[in-house]
Amino acid sequence: MGRGKLRIYLGAAPGVGKTYAMLSEAHRRSERGTDCVVAFVEHHGRSRTETLLHGLEQVPRRELEHRGALFTELDLDAVLARAPRVALVDELAHTNVPGSRNAKRWQDVEELLAAGIDVISTVNIQHLESLGDVVESITGVRQQETVPDEVVRRADQIELVDMSPQALRRRMAHGNIYQPDKVDAALSNYFRPGNLTALRELALLWVADRVDEYLQQYRSEHRVSRIWGSRERIVVGLTGGPEGRTLIRRAARLAEKGAGGEVLAVYIARSDGLTSASPKELAVQRTLVEDLGGTFHHVLGDDIPAALLDFARGSNATQIVLGSSRRKTWQYVFGPGVGATVARESGPDLDVHIVTHEEVAKGRGLPVATGARLGRSRIAWGWLTGLGGPVVLTLLLNTVHLGLANDVLFYLALTVAAALLGGLYPALASAAVGSLLLNWFFTPPVNRITIADPRNILALAIFVGVALSVASVVDVAARRTHQAARLRAESEILSFLAGDVLRGETSLETLLERVRETFGMESAALLEREGDVAPWTCAGRAGTGPPVERPEDADVDMPVGDHMALALTGRVLPAEDRRVLAAFAAQAAVVLDRRRLREEADRARTLAEGNRIRTALLAAVSHDLRTPLAGIKAAVTSLRSDDVAWSEEDQAELLEGIEEGADRLDHLVGNLLDMSRLQTGTVTPLIREIDVDEVVPMALGGVPEGSVELDVPETLPMVAVDAGLLERAMANLIENAVKYSPAGRTVLVAASALADRVEVRVVDRGPGVPDDAKERIFEPFQRHGDAPRGAGVGLGLAVARGFAEAMAGTLNAEDTPGGGLTMVLTLRAAGTPAGASPVTTAERQAAR
Repeated sequence: MGRGKLRIYLGAAPGVGKTYAMLSEAHRRSERGTDCVVAFVEHHGRSRTETLLHGLEQVPRRELEHRGALFTELDLDAVLARAPRVALVDELAHTNVPGSRNAKRWQDVEELLAAGIDVISTVNIQHLESLGDVVESITGVRQQETVPDEVVRRADQIELVDMSPQALRRRMAHGNIYQPDKVDAALSNYFRPGNLTALRELALLWVADRVDEYLQQYRSEHRVSRIWGSRERIVVGLTGGPEGRTLIRRAARLAEKGAGGEVLAVYIARSDGLTSASPKELAVQRTLVEDLGGTFHHVLGDDIPAALLDFARGSNATQIVLGSSRRKTWQYVFGPGVGATVARESGPDLDVHIVTHEEVAKGRGLPVATGARLGRSRIAWGWLTGLGGPVVLTLLLNTVHLGLANDVLFYLALTVAAALLGGLYPALASAAVGSLLLNWFFTPPVNRITIADPRNILALAIFVGVALSVASVVDVAARRTHQAARLRAESEILSFLAGDVLRGETSLETLLERVRETFGMESAALLEREGDVAPWTCAGRAGTGPPVERPEDADVDMPVGDHMALALTGRVLPAEDRRVLAAFAAQAAVVLDRRRLREEADRARTLAEGNRIRTALLAAVSHDLRTPLAGIKAAVTSLRSDDVAWSEEDQAELLEGIEEGADRLDHLVGNLLDMSRLQTGTVTPLIREIDVDEVVPMALGGVPEGSVELDVPETLPMVAVDAGLLERAMANLIENAVKYSPAGRTVLVAASALADRVEVRVVDRGPGVPDDAKERIFEPFQRHGDAPRGAGVGLGLAVARGFAEAMAGTLNAEDTPGGGLTMVLTLRAAGTPAGASPVTTAERQAAR
């Protein structure tokens, strides 16, 4: 039995209806007679989803006990034993309860597929592993439950389930996702319009890239060279002239008119010296095209039109933008020009735009001879001139008798023409044939090989010598011109390469992609190993060719030092190209070293930050440590003094001052130690299941009696936390709220359950905090506004957030309706898998 097929409903955001779409597909398949079962689907009390489960066979779940609680999970063995044709498995990124066969649900799905069972599953875009950092920057939440991108990419079918942010928020407000009492919190946090719009864009772009991969794979497998205009890709041909800026802007406007338009600017460095590109101008044009969202490419090519068309077809472009020729009218005798040639040979799949500009017909220089690479057609014309030209000239001169001297000059001119067209060998052939024809037809006695007049012998000898000399000089000049032009092209490429690396703009993958494009290869990879006998590893790769595990397996192998090599597949490069390739290989090694140095610098920066925190700690707490110590010392000294007889009231007051100073000092030192532990990463929470109402009252010891109102129901679910860390975090939050609350206004501490998390809110009616400072107040040694030095060193909130995150929770600040600040502490409910973020779990449930 073959491998099963995987179909995934990819959600743009939680709550868009992935599970509903999956169940609808199951009903359609069941109606067609397909054996379809529900392996695992949660309806979470949603009536519409629960209704769709009716009529579908459900495989009983497996019950697992973890930390005293009972959980249900996908029974993989039962599904395999049932062996249905199609199995529905919800929540692909779900983390299984400890004790399950696999740690992740996607691993369960892999076993089902390997058994030949088709699987339909669901996943949200924010759970893709590669998008973790992006999603965190958008929503502020780090996704703990993730699925490798490759698992989703291997799916046989991916269907995007999308919904506009406004429609999704309306669904939320109508209670179709959360219960009504949880709607306000969800709308003001994760389901903000900006978050939903950004997630929607991520999903659309990811699916579009996946579709593009499918298309490229299909074209490669079926050897499709014809362009398919599925997406507007516009190639701009640049010559290095000032008109390039006009062409780039025009191409950008064309791209804006089509959905997903892309601009690719390409400069083809010729090896025949016909271009005179300004490196400065090309640098300006490259910056312009990148600012407009396009990409710049530098390619070597002897035939400009052919290279341009090959590049366009290789990138599946739909349009080419070229500028009107800068050649003058009389220069068209040398050929139709690049624009006309590209338009003639582009075929029906490529639209060619010829754009006018201010440089039209202002001249651009004439072609020059090249020698070593004259092209087949030019060499053929050279041989035709060298062999056929003397015969035709002989026929003409036999009709018009001009004298031997003039005849010799005509044959000499023909030899020079053969040298200019075809190089040395056609010229030698012309000289040989011409001398024989001169001797036979025009040197007395005619029609005989012998020569009667010795002066004619001298004339023929001079003719042959001059012809050979001219041919040699022309050939050497052509070769030197070709070498100079090639060196110039190489220097331009190396100049761009060095500029990229020096500016730090090129990643290793981008550099390897440029190597592949420049030399027209299928793939490029940088391989390295630790020693002479150690296995090779791939440090970076670009292209779609076969993987290379050893440099010897590649078509081109360029060593970089003793233990590194640049490997290319596609074709064998000529020896003269290896010089430029060696420069690319050296730069690739530099880029790799720079990347690793940057990683080391990041680690060093982390250490330096820790040292900075310690330095700031010592500088910031000098006054705050001395103040309570000075008060304690003064009170103790007064009590021990024999010169004054203290009354019982005075002694009690001094003892109370000592106790308050000691408490303040204990609190301050505790925060300092806690922050030091957080900075060094040594906080190891002892997680156990407790009730919130047992811990919160214990955090009120440091605030005046009656300053806090508690609303913590006993019916709340238990939370998985470290009791000591939770108490310290709550104590800091409550103390901070009481400190800034107006006189006579109590601080409210309320707790509520939301899905599988518990939220504790500390609400004050103080002056509040502006939006731009809500994150800054959680940084160490930060006092908001003009708080006095005695108000603390600014560590309380930083410690509270650090402890919350250590327990897999979150701590955020919100505005209190009517004025003030609300601290929202989110904790993981008991029974939630330890590797899952509370917010992630709630989003997973909302995704129904």
